[in-house]
Amino acid sequence: MSQSQSWISFPGGTPEILYECKECLVVNKPRGILVQAPPGIPSLAEMLRDFLATRQQPRTGIYLGVPHRLDRPVTGAILFTRHSRATRRITEQFESRMIRKVYWAVVEGQVEPNVGIWRDFVRKIPNEPQAEIVPESHPDARHAVLNYRVLQRWENMTWLEIHLETGRMHQIRLQASSRRHAVIGDWQYGSTIDLMPEETDFRSKPIALHARELTFLHPMSFETISVTAPLPSYWSRLSPLFLQYTSLSTSASGSETNLID
Repeated sequence: MSQSQSWISFPGGTPEILYECKECLVVNKPRGILVQAPPGIPSLAEMLRDFLATRQQPRTGIYLGVPHRLDRPVTGAILFTRHSRATRRITEQFESRMIRKVYWAVVEGQVEPNVGIWRDFVRKIPNEPQAEIVPESHPDARHAVLNYRVLQRWENMTWLEIHLETGRMHQIRLQASSRRHAVIGDWQYGSTIDLMPEETDFRSKPIALHARELTFLHPMSFETISVTAPLPSYWSRLSPLFLQYTSLSTSASGSETNLID
């Protein structure tokens, strides 16, 4: 067992596995944990290896490929691979933008119009774990594009469904913040609303950004696999409406959410 298990663990004690086969698995990432990290620092990948080792006899080395990541405070569906061929094929799908990723976010303010595209040029700030909007002419500029639709509005918040066309660092968080619609709880990008005031460790603070759906081709059979990740229970603090999406029930299907007319 790795050092990471000595001071951090999965909610409920075990990972929430949403899909699993010999070649890959999808888990529902909890808040406050890095997907990958240097030795000695807790990571989702290392914790998952530890868990998988408990199911394998004898407990030999566990291969776990990490073809993509989610930010520390972000929750939701994340895909891991179980051997190198699967890693290569899934990575190719990500690089060719064949994988469909749908995010849910609750942001500050009233987003207009109901459907839109956000286009920006962004860069990672050198030596800082943060990104920023830059002019197209900047030498480090990278094009960032997302599509959104409004699912619900409240007095001071908007619930968005987001489809990423590109996968830049902190893309959704940065693009929303730059339009004065910071993701709820995202103090790093200017949110003024604390989603979990009782959490004193800023590294574990949640934000209202969730990888809701992940659709990909099985790396061997090429069958279409679509996975939906239930919301964390604390989303119900934003609205009781989210309670119906916090369990693996029929009502939790993202296809049943309706666009505001």
